[in-house]
Amino acid sequence: MSEHYDLVVIGAGPAGEKGAAQAAYFGKRVCVVERAPKPGGAAVNTGTIPSKTLRETALYFSGLRQRGLYGVDLRVKADITIGDFMQRERAVVETSWDLIDENLRRHDIAAVQGTARFVDARTVEVERYGQPTRRVTGDAFLVATGSHPQQPEGFAVDGAVVVDSDSLLTLDRIPARMVVVGGGVIGCEYACTFAALGVRVTVVNAKSRLLAHLDAEVGEVLRQQMTARLGIAIHADAAVAAVALHDGYAEVALSDGTTLAADCVLYSAGRMGNTPGLGLEALGVKTNARGYVQVDDHYHTGVGGIYAAGDVIGFPALASTSMEQGRVAVCHAFDLKYKQRVASLIPYGVWTIPEIATVGETEEALRLRGVAYEVGRASYRLNPRGQILGDVDGFVKLLFHPDDQRVLGVAIVGESACELIHVGMACMAFGGTLDFFIQSVFNYPALADAYKYAAYDGLQAMARRYARAQGLPASGGYRAIKES
Repeated sequence: MSEHYDLVVIGAGPAGEKGAAQAAYFGKRVCVVERAPKPGGAAVNTGTIPSKTLRETALYFSGLRQRGLYGVDLRVKADITIGDFMQRERAVVETSWDLIDENLRRHDIAAVQGTARFVDARTVEVERYGQPTRRVTGDAFLVATGSHPQQPEGFAVDGAVVVDSDSLLTLDRIPARMVVVGGGVIGCEYACTFAALGVRVTVVNAKSRLLAHLDAEVGEVLRQQMTARLGIAIHADAAVAAVALHDGYAEVALSDGTTLAADCVLYSAGRMGNTPGLGLEALGVKTNARGYVQVDDHYHTGVGGIYAAGDVIGFPALASTSMEQGRVAVCHAFDLKYKQRVASLIPYGVWTIPEIATVGETEEALRLRGVAYEVGRASYRLNPRGQILGDVDGFVKLLFHPDDQRVLGVAIVGESACELIHVGMACMAFGGTLDFFIQSVFNYPALADAYKYAAYDGLQAMARRYARAQGLPASGGYRAIKES
């Protein structure tokens, strides 16, 4: 069998689905090939959606949001089962499958299940057990096959005691003790989720700080909250030397001589691109040592009409950016004057407990480049909505240029951080300054009002700095700034 399409997409994750829909919207004939029985990729099946749903389930069962709020100290039910824990996750995932299928049908996109392999730059063979091989040709191809967890060296993932972020979801019980190897996003999110359920969690991180790619202050606040609020033990600057499996548990030996016992070891120390078996090398498509496809600013591989987007090209490996990459790639492939690039401002959300979200610059990046900046902060403790929710440790942090008060970066820790970050992102996208927050009216009581007080705090910080430089009292410094 041979079929021809304007666009052939390999992979029905966020990049593949949205790229396919974008091309179909402009009248292109599109086919999506997906090897898994269900669409959605890691975002729906093993990563984004499941982990965030499990987090909400953990918060519900643990009563963590309400502990101490009304003088009641709630705890996890003693008889909670893995079925209780996973029920909501399964319902959300199944709904996501239906929504993706509905989107493909609405855009009249052909869906083919099977494993694709390039025969040449215009043809892929699709194999499915028990079915004849199909040949699909296309004018353009979008490789959106995603990534998979990197496997450990020196010990193996068995899916029972030692798991990765994929096999973690198949656990038949909630472990009493868990060791999480890796202090990145996946490791920290799952560490918080299981700690909320009363699991004794230890994080082993090869680096000195958690979430090393984010603002250092944010990572430190998360460390404090994880240890003080959730009781998580953290071993920084430590590596796993060996893992010995026993009857239903593991002993984890660390490089610093510490030995940890755990009923479950979650290995979450990186991912690899899903490129083996695609036949890309024979076409001249370049991949790096981690299997990530190398692309240009338009997500073109440099070979014919072959593009790649999403986790298969590596950083930032976010579902949100993957969708946009897929759209930009197909617009370039067919010279569609629509989406020419992915937005330069990308929000990062980390669904730990507490939530974390950032956008724009960090203090470290600004200092490294010698860019002048000032900081404004507002605590949830001083916000009525924060008091109502019982979140008094959260905060909003603004980085801005002292000359024109243009906002350079935003970091938020606390309830609804991943929603609130878009307010700061929108301000930055339009070149906004602190005055946007000063002049705006925010709902009361609302956490978003913290933006206004972070802006006020930033102005006061700038005034104090100016006053010190001029030998003036702080109020005099503020008046001088206003007059200038």
